Amino acid sequence: MRIRVTATATVTAGAAVRRGRGRGFRTAACAALCAAVCTALLLTGCTASGGPGGGGGQDRGTGTGTGTTAGKNGDTAPLSGRSGAPRRPVPRGKGSRLPDDFNGDGYRDLVLNDLVKAPGDIYGDDAGIGIVYGTATARGLDPAVRRLLSPREHGARVDGVLPSAFDAEAACDLDGDGFGDLIVTTDPPYDGIGTPPVPLQILFGGPDGLGAGGDGGRAVVLRIPAKARAGDEWPDHPVCGDFDGDGEMDLAVTASAGQVSYLRGPFSRTGAPRAASAPIPGGGPVLEAPEPKADVNGDGYDDLVHSTRARAPGHSAKGELLLGGPAGPGRAGGTYRFKAVRFPTAPRLPSGSGRAVTELLRAADFTGDGRQDLVTRTHRGERTDLIALYASGADRPVITFSTSIFL
Repeated sequence: MRIRVTATATVTAGAAVRRGRGRGFRTAACAALCAAVCTALLLTGCTASGGPGGGGGQDRGTGTGTGTTAGKNGDTAPLSGRSGAPRRPVPRGKGSRLPDDFNGDGYRDLVLNDLVKAPGDIYGDDAGIGIVYGTATARGLDPAVRRLLSPREHGARVDGVLPSAFDAEAACDLDGDGFGDLIVTTDPPYDGIGTPPVPLQILFGGPDGLGAGGDGGRAVVLRIPAKARAGDEWPDHPVCGDFDGDGEMDLAVTASAGQVSYLRGPFSRTGAPRAASAPIPGGGPVLEAPEPKADVNGDGYDDLVHSTRARAPGHSAKGELLLGGPAGPGRAGGTYRFKAVRFPTAPRLPSGSGRAVTELLRAADFTGDGRQDLVTRTHRGERTDLIALYASGADRPVITFSTSIFL
């Protein structure tokens, strides 16, 4: 699954309130040093480059530098450097209006669902969700400031059982405290009788980011009142938005027969919405936020897109609008088209068998210049990958790293 985002000033991803902030660009000498050691850095699983729109490079660690070996189903081993990858604490923040600023320091953070598998992980268990925090650097993201959110350590128990799956779905400040929160989907136990349990859980942000705090950083199950549910389908595809225009973040979630469960914010720390009503008809099995603005017609209410199947991020697609209003997203708004995004040249992976695939992860301002940057993931199977951040309009990444840093 992938993270779904909205574009309002206080909700997920495209909605950021731009903050001008000084960023110290690296010197030309440092950029030259980065170019000289680029190959070695690739083997440690983290690199930086002085491409357009960004600063020069900085060595991120002294990993083992081993090559790739044959793995399960012909996949290659992940990039090395796990033992030597540097790590720094998450900076404490005071709160911001960025929807995916989980520690509230004013810099956008990156959520990673698909992490490469360890060579010995023959069953391919879900490692969890990786968070790379934004910092006051020219590159925006710093892979050394990271945290792994695992279902075992951070999931909420349902009927005494911890989840084994943990996938990020949406990010926004649900409780209105100035720290972004993360909605994840899990796999609670279900015997097939009656209404299934709610698989969605909320990880609340705070001054130290996600996965920290007095509660041990554990998630809570999203509470969907019985009157807001319909049928026997699993609630899914949560979308953040201020659909009723009251300044608080709401959630829209799928219900059976194309209906929408509309949950009004703010939410309590127990996962309960302020209010909910009967499911809204006229939706579809897949919900998304319009891009890049959640309020399509500029009337002060965020809107919702529904379709019959999920789209690949960055590719063109068509859906139908549900326009927001005082009662939530309930008015048909006609056809909506997602525009395709031009992908930059993908970074090279270490040699290995199989076809390399590049996917768009996020389109948002990570470098603090008020323009949209791109984050992509290029991978070969489940053992080798590179995350790349491209400053707006650039064809070379300002930084790359492998998700093997979370292993």
